[in-house]
Amino acid sequence: MSFPGLPEPAPGEALLVCTCYEDDKALWGGLLNETGGHREGGVLALGGGGVRLRLVEDRGWDHLHGGNVPALVPSGGLVPPVVVLADIPVVYGGDGPLLVDLAAIPGRGVRAPSARLGEILAALLGGTLAFDDLVRDVDKYGTYQGDGGRPAFPAPTAPPRRSFPALPSTAAALLVRTSFDDEDGWRALLDELGGADEDGWVGADLDPDEIDVENYPLEALVVDDRVFEDLLPAQVPALIPPEEHTTLVALADARTFAEPGRPLTVVDLYDTPGQTAVLPCSMVGSMACNLEIGNMDFHEFVAEDGMDPWWEG
Repeated sequence: MSFPGLPEPAPGEALLVCTCYEDDKALWGGLLNETGGHREGGVLALGGGGVRLRLVEDRGWDHLHGGNVPALVPSGGLVPPVVVLADIPVVYGGDGPLLVDLAAIPGRGVRAPSARLGEILAALLGGTLAFDDLVRDVDKYGTYQGDGGRPAFPAPTAPPRRSFPALPSTAAALLVRTSFDDEDGWRALLDELGGADEDGWVGADLDPDEIDVENYPLEALVVDDRVFEDLLPAQVPALIPPEEHTTLVALADARTFAEPGRPLTVVDLYDTPGQTAVLPCSMVGSMACNLEIGNMDFHEFVAEDGMDPWWEG
């Protein structure tokens, strides 16, 4: 799947892109009313800071995800620090719009309460609030200053050390090694996941009759390449090619080789790009299976600070 490039906003504007359509009609849900703004032609003017959002509608952006956005921004022109998406969670779930970072770590996202969108964007565009501030203050649903409980394992906000190439395109999951200091630990992790076959997959050749449905095995394409050393979760969404709907990306990072259960850092690619869930490696297969069939949402796997995670219940 390819997407058309996004238009360049006028000075003082940001883009509000509709990514959900039915019969070629843009679906905004209740967002345009919930922001408290008013329309002036193709612009939504928000109070509390004078923010103006250019409404961007085109069926070509149907199912556009936050991680896809950085590649669609015109180069050499006026690049806003943030693009706002009205996506499926907004239209059908009543969630707040997705704010996509284009400045610090392009492609990561945070949801904002709709009624506070003008206030938050004014602070971002005015430089009194950084995207890192949003990320540090999300709840387990990925909403800035939401009331859903704080994640037990917050997504890191350290500045990226470098850029990375695109990850492989697959409709399944990816297991990406980002720490290369413990070769024995890496081999032990692969063994625990059933071993990698000659094509670089774990879990691809399991007998369905032998699968423990309570601890569903992870089927994933293994990426063991030092070029991805020190890859941050927040950088992952922008590296996912749009051709396939990758289920999830699990990072084998320093925590994997230092803590019991060989925990993997799983990255949300869709609802709140860059949000993380840290799970024992034996649980990630169940997560991938439930996400793939739409039985559970990403936030249901995010361990909440001060509470036992679901897999210990």
